[in-house]
Amino acid sequence: MFHCRDKELKDLNKRYSKGNFECVVVYGRRRVGKTALINEFCKGKPTVFFSALSASSQENLEALSKAIYEKEHSGAETAPVYPTFDAAFNEITRMAEEERLIFVIDEYPYLAKANKSISSRLQHIIDHTWKNSKLFLILCGSSMSFMEYQVLGYESPLYGRRTGQYKIQALTYKEMTEFNPDLTAEQQAFIFGVTGGIPHYINKLDVDGDVDDALKENLFNTSSYLYEEPENLLKQELREPAIYNSVITAVAGGASRSNEIATKVGIESPICAKYLKVLLGLGILVKKTPITEKAGKKTIYAIGDNFFRFWYRFVPQHISAISAGRIDKIYDPVIKKHYPDYMGLIFEQMCREYLFLYAEDVPVVLSDIGSWWGTDSKEKKEVEIDIVGTPVEGNEYIIGSCKYKNSPVGVDELELLKHYADVFGKGEKYHYYIFSKGGFTEGLQELADKSEVRLVTLQDMYK
Repeated sequence: MFHCRDKELKDLNKRYSKGNFECVVVYGRRRVGKTALINEFCKGKPTVFFSALSASSQENLEALSKAIYEKEHSGAETAPVYPTFDAAFNEITRMAEEERLIFVIDEYPYLAKANKSISSRLQHIIDHTWKNSKLFLILCGSSMSFMEYQVLGYESPLYGRRTGQYKIQALTYKEMTEFNPDLTAEQQAFIFGVTGGIPHYINKLDVDGDVDDALKENLFNTSSYLYEEPENLLKQELREPAIYNSVITAVAGGASRSNEIATKVGIESPICAKYLKVLLGLGILVKKTPITEKAGKKTIYAIGDNFFRFWYRFVPQHISAISAGRIDKIYDPVIKKHYPDYMGLIFEQMCREYLFLYAEDVPVVLSDIGSWWGTDSKEKKEVEIDIVGTPVEGNEYIIGSCKYKNSPVGVDELELLKHYADVFGKGEKYHYYIFSKGGFTEGLQELADKSEVRLVTLQDMYK
């Protein structure tokens, strides 16, 4: 079942209805739902759907020829092969003369790597033929760095040919409730913590009432899709998956700086930097810098993909028990007890999304929102602020704290937050927010009534 992406789908259909030539670029990390969106858009419309292969140029030409042939000969097992890509594209031109035609090239980076001239060929036919046609061309890819630099970038032959682009992001914590609308707020939050809002992972987790049972069956199980997913994804994308696995493991284990990661993996820093760059391009890792500051000495690496974060946190150290089919015996006492701690960072992510996308009456028009860390010069210790929201203009900031605990948060948290704001020291006025899974004490509620702080529960975030 197709969920969410209503805005993108509506926009694509609006473009289609105009009847003009379109060259639309759709990109985003694997499993995020790009192909599902395109398939939904193509329903009931004349379409040639070509999924490029990680193979030779000739094999891709054969696959393209078959995709073109199947448009008018559905179910055909074999198809005549065009002598060249130019000949295949000329056939697309002929077909588009007869009707409004959608031509999808899925996983375009595979094709471009197999045939170095393909972007130039597409540029030529767009400029000389297709731009005056009714063809609706879609170029789709999972390699974000390739799509941004070699399709959308200034030096690409295709630069300036696109008529629109869609970077498909993971679903927000609130969007993904469409998959399991009957679950509690806590259950929804946890599923977001496991899947990161990736539709494919949500579907594969297949929660039907009990989240723990779904995890034991569909992740902590050697025969399950999700158990094999990280390894399969690395094998699919990378030539040296073992080393990349080691790099991710190092980051998951707490190494956050390039030299620390290199030391743990046992490789030289310049070589490690190359592996880190690739993982950043795939969206598996992210760089984090204190908000308001430039990238530099404080910049750290972290796992940016929630599913990878969850998998590397809980699977590798328990592989023996999982392989032996003993997950039921260890799940509650060994694995589940660590979920609240794991959810701490996830909750921070959710709170930032809430302020940026869903909160009403936020007193500051936000330019950006993130976290901040630095040194308290008076007490000579590091402090970290969970949430800092920066203004579009002016010197008013949002300062926030996120507590994923069952116990209520008290007045002392607000006092600590005010102290951290002084250490941050960049604003003339601060608006304080405290998010809490376990609610708030009566004393803190009274201060909220006096508008000294805004209090938000987990349930509030799902309203």
